Amino acid sequence: MIEQRLSEQRGLGDHGWLNSHHTFSFASYFDPKQVGFSDLLVINDDRVAASRGFGAHPHSNMEIISYVLEGELAHKDSMGTGSVIVPGDVQLMSAGSGVTHSEFNNSTTDGVHFLQIWIVPAENGTQPGYQQVSVADAEKRGNLRLIASPTGGDNALRVRQDIKIYSGLFDGAEQQTIALDPERYAYIHVARGSVTVNGISFKAGDGARVRNEASLTFTDGDQAEVLLFDLRPVEVNHPKR
Repeated sequence: MIEQRLSEQRGLGDHGWLNSHHTFSFASYFDPKQVGFSDLLVINDDRVAASRGFGAHPHSNMEIISYVLEGELAHKDSMGTGSVIVPGDVQLMSAGSGVTHSEFNNSTTDGVHFLQIWIVPAENGTQPGYQQVSVADAEKRGNLRLIASPTGGDNALRVRQDIKIYSGLFDGAEQQTIALDPERYAYIHVARGSVTVNGISFKAGDGARVRNEASLTFTDGDQAEVLLFDLRPVEVNHPKR
């Protein structure tokens, strides 16, 4: 079963310098039917104006992934990490027992477009940590490339939960069928462009909960960038964020 949710059904936070579409309940947007899915709690589609950003603020007990689509995002945290992530980079901050960080658009002329993804960890109170990988477009062309898993390795992030995350680019004749464990859940998020999945058309910002499916076939892409989450088959009543 593929339960599609269209881009325009998402929540919106428009703060002038920040335009954020919320796939799941977040901040002032709350929908009791959209409070995460399995351990996937947040997908925020953020556009940050030039020379603006998020000042230092705390997090704990959350796996926080930043995935840049356009522009450059500067990160600093209380662990002493400082980096600038660009398209192709994927960053994971494991907040664990507590960490403070900031995210800022250093450009004075161009906006930054990125996804912020929150995963509920398997354990609380762990040592905070930071990871970053860069994945070339060639590795994602017509292919769902693993970018995060519980074990990491092979230039993938090690996430502290039973979850796998894939990233793929599909355009024209590029296509792929990926096998799923039908006893697990999955979530599709189309970050850019458009693509067809198992005969269903998706555009940028669309997503879908997936249950009881043995495979997903991605075809007919038009400059599509896709994330796929392989998740535990659990229904969790997450608190409002």
